[in-house]
Amino acid sequence: MIEVAGLTKTYGSKRAVDDISFTAPAGSVTGFLGPNGAGKSTTMRMIMGLDRPDAGTATIDGKPLTAHVAPMRTVGALLEAKSVTPGRTARNHLRILAATHGISPKRVDEVIQMTGLDTVAKKRVKGFSLGMGQRLGIATAMLGDPSTLIMDEPVNGLDPDGVLWVRNLARHFASEGRTVLLSSHLMSEVQLTADRVVVIGRGKILAQGTIADFTAQAASGSVTVNTSDDAHLARLVAAEGGQATSTSEALVVDGLEPARIAQLAVGAGLDLHELVKTNATLEEAYLSLTADAVEYHAAEKEGALQ
Repeated sequence: MIEVAGLTKTYGSKRAVDDISFTAPAGSVTGFLGPNGAGKSTTMRMIMGLDRPDAGTATIDGKPLTAHVAPMRTVGALLEAKSVTPGRTARNHLRILAATHGISPKRVDEVIQMTGLDTVAKKRVKGFSLGMGQRLGIATAMLGDPSTLIMDEPVNGLDPDGVLWVRNLARHFASEGRTVLLSSHLMSEVQLTADRVVVIGRGKILAQGTIADFTAQAASGSVTVNTSDDAHLARLVAAEGGQATSTSEALVVDGLEPARIAQLAVGAGLDLHELVKTNATLEEAYLSLTADAVEYHAAEKEGALQ
């Protein structure tokens, strides 16, 4: 489990992380989301003990990472996939790390196979593509068979098969009772992978909780209905103070809850074929929440960057 309490970090006049607290529980995948410059990477570096906080604490399984006897067996991290000596081969890079942490050569072979690096293990890292660099970074994170996995943009540069592989890896890792914290700008992928989300903006926590709760809060409240007589139901809805809009396939109702709509339909003797409350996607919920927390906005007018 990762526990962050009152974590704060300032660089010069900029408060990069501002008194944040959250938990990434064991046995689940927690998505760590936020716009560029929100403080995600700084937070991850403080959890890893790479940056010292001005205030607050970040613990893994009850204590700071630096207090663990075998940090690499406690946490595997993918923060900078290209932080590898370019002249080394992938296998040698992993072997050197393994030797410094008492990890067997057999484990090196296991993570090479696990991450699909078999055919390039003897090649120098400087010739790696972005995707292969990501795979090597993940192999490095997995080397100590850790209880916690922290990954910053793990699918960056990966092809669809690689993206699916990372998703399955994270889900399997969590299913074994381990902790996964990952950041990504691919909202659709986070929605498929994570159980929970922590959203940060301008250094502050904006929201945290399960994905279901997070998206439900951003739902429009509209209900899609399909009956044997949508026109009749629309009149009943209007009489109740709701608003019904006809589409080519169904009726979209605002202002009434699904239970009341069902009562109206059944009470009028209508056959009810569909009754679905519209939920927001993770991307819609995220964009709505972070609209005022984006530091770097794209130019809206053509020619604004000229």
